[in-house]
Amino acid sequence: MALPARQHLTVQAADVPVLDVVIPVYNEERDLEPCVRRLHEHLARTFPYGFRITIADNASTDSTPLISDGLQGELSEVRAFRLGEKGRGRALRTVWSASDAPVLAYMDVDLSTDLNALLPLVAPLISGHSDLAIGSRLARSSRVVRGAKREFVSRTYNLILRGSLAARFSDAQCGFKAIRRDVAQRLLPMVEDTGWFFDTEMLVLAERAGLRIHEVPVDWVDDPASTVHIVSTAMDDLKGVWRVGRALAVGALPLDRLSRPFGDDPRDRQLPGVPGGLARQLVGFCVVGALSTLFYLVLYSLARTAMGSQLANAAALLVSAVANTSANRRLTFGVRGRDRAVRHQAQGLAVFAIGLALTSGSLAALDAAHANAAHSTEVAVLVAANLAATVLRFLLFRVWVFPDRAPAPGEAASPAAPPEPSAPATIATEAAAFQHPHPKGDAR
Repeated sequence: MALPARQHLTVQAADVPVLDVVIPVYNEERDLEPCVRRLHEHLARTFPYGFRITIADNASTDSTPLISDGLQGELSEVRAFRLGEKGRGRALRTVWSASDAPVLAYMDVDLSTDLNALLPLVAPLISGHSDLAIGSRLARSSRVVRGAKREFVSRTYNLILRGSLAARFSDAQCGFKAIRRDVAQRLLPMVEDTGWFFDTEMLVLAERAGLRIHEVPVDWVDDPASTVHIVSTAMDDLKGVWRVGRALAVGALPLDRLSRPFGDDPRDRQLPGVPGGLARQLVGFCVVGALSTLFYLVLYSLARTAMGSQLANAAALLVSAVANTSANRRLTFGVRGRDRAVRHQAQGLAVFAIGLALTSGSLAALDAAHANAAHSTEVAVLVAANLAATVLRFLLFRVWVFPDRAPAPGEAASPAAPPEPSAPATIATEAAAFQHPHPKGDAR
């Protein structure tokens, strides 16, 4: 079931904020109050929409819960939410799932990231341009102050993500991210991690599903008093990379629920005079052609041991031509089923014959013009003829063999996209608990 089309968010009712900024904390009695007050002052002064700041306490054992409750009582835009278990990912999933704000964000309590990047972070989500947004300390225009060890670990980790999971986002670990709530409702149930790997897993799945991730260069100053254990966190992250990579490899994740996520992809539009899917078909045609050539060479080598060169060449060309037509039928032009399969094969053989006549005719014309042409000249003529034959074969496949077929008069049209399902009852229950959090213990 596809997500709804992205739209510019309108100003909500006074009691429903547009932005909910979550601050996950564990035993942060020293930094919590100055962080929240500074963030609240910045948002009240610069943010043009309603906002909320949610303190997500991960089972702290110091005075963090008391400070959270005090800030909630003093500042109307601040909420305190307490969980009975540790885990940054668990805190974000719980609070984001229960929030009623259309844009959800989070940042670390040390406020290492310059707050001037907050509005650029969430603006693409509010406007409907993007689905997720992340701060990047590794962008060219970012200004970062941190030690060599953290710099090395961060860059190495992102290189691992690029090499193992083909991630294209630049900074997975920056504690400065945002997501649209409608996306979070579909994406968060797929994320298994409850700790530091949570947002990396969320980004990898979002990218694989085709969601749009916006990156914002940030200014960032390392907190020397950070309590993050680099070694144990890195090991947990590597385990997460292995788990997610294995799940993606075996197709265990239902990313189809997020594929073509909003139905507003301009590549899906049918425009008069603009052929649809041309680039994708060209790539598929080239890949199939390369594989067909390898298949032909293998067949020719096997057949040549049992028959003459001319007969082996004809047999190998015939079989590879049939295989080429079948592969292009299914993979390049997306034709399924047995309907008109025999006709397509016959047309494919005719196209193959035209290409063979073009190359053979080019050699015959060369021989007639220059009886003793050099070998290099023959090769050049064959290369040019084969290029022309390939272009002609693609055009004939696209226009004659596998043309875009409009639905017949009695044929049913494609069904409309299903309506957006209502939020699950569990999320509604979470929201009720979130609006009236318990003063102590797990709000759930």
